[in-house]
Amino acid sequence: MTKSPKHFLDLDIMSGADLRRIIDVSKAVKAKNFPDGNAKPFADKKLAMIFEKPSTRTRVSFEIGMKALGGEVVVLERESSQLGRGETVADTARVLSRYVDCIMVRTTKESKLMELAEYATVPVINGLTDRTHPCQLMADVMTFEEHLGPIQGKRITWSGDGNNMATSWIHAAVRFDFELNIACPANLAPPRDVINWAHENGGKVKISDNPQEAAKGAHCIVTDTWVSMGDADTFDRTEQLRRFQVDEKLMKLADPKAIFMHCLPAHRGDEMTAAVIDGPQSVVWDEAENRLHAQQGILYWCLGLL
Repeated sequence: MTKSPKHFLDLDIMSGADLRRIIDVSKAVKAKNFPDGNAKPFADKKLAMIFEKPSTRTRVSFEIGMKALGGEVVVLERESSQLGRGETVADTARVLSRYVDCIMVRTTKESKLMELAEYATVPVINGLTDRTHPCQLMADVMTFEEHLGPIQGKRITWSGDGNNMATSWIHAAVRFDFELNIACPANLAPPRDVINWAHENGGKVKISDNPQEAAKGAHCIVTDTWVSMGDADTFDRTEQLRRFQVDEKLMKLADPKAIFMHCLPAHRGDEMTAAVIDGPQSVVWDEAENRLHAQQGILYWCLGLL
């Protein structure tokens, strides 16, 4: 009987134990402590990457991460593949499964990711959708723990748009057992079903429109661009988010050892000030680097090497 592929789709549909194993192996690989002492565990393994949205960090980190551990990569962009000419996601999944050992997709609608996973016979990795960005969260948890120790029981503050990153932070709060305070405009809050899921599963997640209150005592303050890919860049949207900017005053409300995170790309003067992102509390460059290592851990898990 053929085993079901080990997809990495979203944090809420994975166990906390599996996510912790991925984090642990990511840290080990970064330190060159390879499981079983094998520095090229992905030899003869092939990864297909599908991009329906532009990418810098996702593309480079997955490609370098796969090749560094001995694997091969093929990149498909919408304009250069049959997906852009009307081939169904299901047919693409069926065909690629005959060629490669794993598929990473960066797309728009979550339904495309789920269709790909339904029809693929190899693991599918969510490289980003309009709803979530779980690969980034694995890098974020890894980065937090490098600087401040175990994330369990800590307090994280999100200030800004309740976008796909905010949704993945909610999922992570439940799976890694930390407190999450989200400050955002009421009409830009994360999806209600996500908030309900968190509360039903014992998540310590609070939603408010008061960034100052949310930031008090935080061990980490996180934000993201105010205009995600596909969102309309309007004056009204920007003005609503203006008071959620992470500046020096907001950081001072957090724990004295608090760190600042941003998944990038960043827009200085909008979601945060230059003094914050370029200041001593910022760990965004470690965070960006850890995309590579966290995704290597995800690949280990998807390829059945954990």
